[in-house]
Amino acid sequence: MERPGEVTFQGQPLTLIGPRLKEGDAAPEFELLANDLSAVKLSDSAGKVRLIAAVPSLDTPVCDLETRTFNQRLDAFGGRVFGYTVSADLPFAQARWCGAAGVKNMQTLSDHREMAFGGAYGTHIKELRLESRAVFVVDGEGVIRYVEYVGEITNAPDYNAALDALNKLLA
Repeated sequence: MERPGEVTFQGQPLTLIGPRLKEGDAAPEFELLANDLSAVKLSDSAGKVRLIAAVPSLDTPVCDLETRTFNQRLDAFGGRVFGYTVSADLPFAQARWCGAAGVKNMQTLSDHREMAFGGAYGTHIKELRLESRAVFVVDGEGVIRYVEYVGEITNAPDYNAALDALNKLLA
């Protein structure tokens, strides 16, 4: 499924591949690569609330800031939320970035092999073979409780809306 013009990059329209997920949808299972090349699945954290942030590349200022911001803000949840940042960056690049950034609450995961996450979550940018910027909050049963597809991928997501969704789930 292609969604032409769904997002823009510096004002230029781009095509997203995959469905536009919405609140109440079952979160698609995924298998991505961690920095050590091990497989990580959504089901590995079943029963926990998850924040999943898809970003184009950790080596860009907005993605760097987004991941650092969510990492810092997840401290308030005391380990009750699993945080994932998904990009098409190679696991080695993600590991280098994490080492420099000191990120501990957001696990970086790579979709570089097949873009299967991007295809399942509707974040695969056809023209660039990168992830679009999006945020998903998934409850312990695997249901999406919050979703934001950021229209202009150079913009940051609505941090407060995502964190409010987390607070509601954990209340």
